[in-house]
Amino acid sequence: MLEWVLRKAMLERGVRSGAELMRLLWDKSGYRMSAPSISALINDQPKQMKSDTLDALCTALECSPGDLWVYTSPEQTKGA
Repeated sequence: MLEWVLRKAMLERGVRSGAELMRLLWDKSGYRMSAPSISALINDQPKQMKSDTLDALCTALECSPGDLWVYTSPEQTKGA
């Protein structure tokens, strides 16, 4: 199971709002997203992710995809 942890990754890097993330996306990667799209990424687990969006997020937050997703194997979830 994959868990989307964008909000946690943002907070670990001192990014506290969608507006701040939006500015970072533009300033660091030249990638523009609408406020509703950013809000959806922060508040909900995406059903799909375009590679250019993932690349821009990683560039803006100076992280890797593994910092945005946490994988839990089915064996680990059975014991929980």
